[in-house]
Amino acid sequence: MVKQVDELKDFIYRIFLAAGASKVNSETTAEHLVSSNLCGVDTHGIWHVPGYIKEIQSGHILPKARPKIFKETINTALVSGNWTFGQVTAKYAMKIGISKAREHNLAIVGIVKVNHIGRLGEYAEMAADEGMISMICVGGLGDEDPFSVPYGGRQRLLGTNPIAMGFPSGQEPRMMFDFATTASSGVKIINAHREKRKVSPSWIVDREGNSTTNVDDFFSGGGAVPFGGHKGYAFMMAAEWMGRVFTGAGLQAEAGRGGPILGRQGVSMLVFRADLFQRLSDYAASADALRRRVRSIKPAPGFKEVLVPGDPEYRTRSTRRRTGIPIPDGLWKELVELGESLEVEIEE
Repeated sequence: MVKQVDELKDFIYRIFLAAGASKVNSETTAEHLVSSNLCGVDTHGIWHVPGYIKEIQSGHILPKARPKIFKETINTALVSGNWTFGQVTAKYAMKIGISKAREHNLAIVGIVKVNHIGRLGEYAEMAADEGMISMICVGGLGDEDPFSVPYGGRQRLLGTNPIAMGFPSGQEPRMMFDFATTASSGVKIINAHREKRKVSPSWIVDREGNSTTNVDDFFSGGGAVPFGGHKGYAFMMAAEWMGRVFTGAGLQAEAGRGGPILGRQGVSMLVFRADLFQRLSDYAASADALRRRVRSIKPAPGFKEVLVPGDPEYRTRSTRRRTGIPIPDGLWKELVELGESLEVEIEE
């Protein structure tokens, strides 16, 4: 199944609207999810719609709520998501960060009482488009229902703890990366389990801490592991500190909100001007020159070319705008049935 961007966005928008969300929240969340599919990050796209609807029905997501500033200074803000859609809150927070950094050179924004915020790269790209460098850290995921084991451990303790950074360029595309600090995203492990596929031995361990390719071991007391051994584990812990500890997200937890995975989640966003130490034109020229130097390197055996972080998303976005967004048949069937249950029509 292939759908064009606007058609898919409208369908998801109407599903959220029918589930009780406000127009602005429905539009923002639908746009973010479809944008994730558009750039090829399907694990953070419309795959989440059925889960979000269940979260609305259970009361974990308040679909009409709006985020607000909890406390602030001239270049800091702590934002409460008030348990609305995480994408709505994160976009609101990044706009605050960009505005404060534009006026005061740099800003840091924390987020608490926040649901799943989706693809972090979206917010890094927002900042880059405004001439800002940014870093986004998420921690506190799964504080009650952890997902990953610490390096050298056999018991789950932390979440996927993603990190993203974004950098503006000049004539070249922006440079951006966004990844979980586990070796694989949770969605990929869940999908492998549903499809009865084995996974890479670097993804998970069993309940005894042994590397395994059998996803059943993960769901029988095992856990996901940090990428890159002790180095990835250090990034995982940094995200936990910046996301949960630094923001005080655990202190803002409320019974019945966010669920066991997101109830104590916290997010921090650091945003600063790319032209702090030089003219923006000089920064842009240097950034573009670096990208071109990287791409000029001869590829190693097995590689067609050397890419810069963000290139795959940029290229996939360009392709899917022309050809449409591919959707697995099983997922599309689930979305159509969900729409029908909410009396949302769609042309097949």
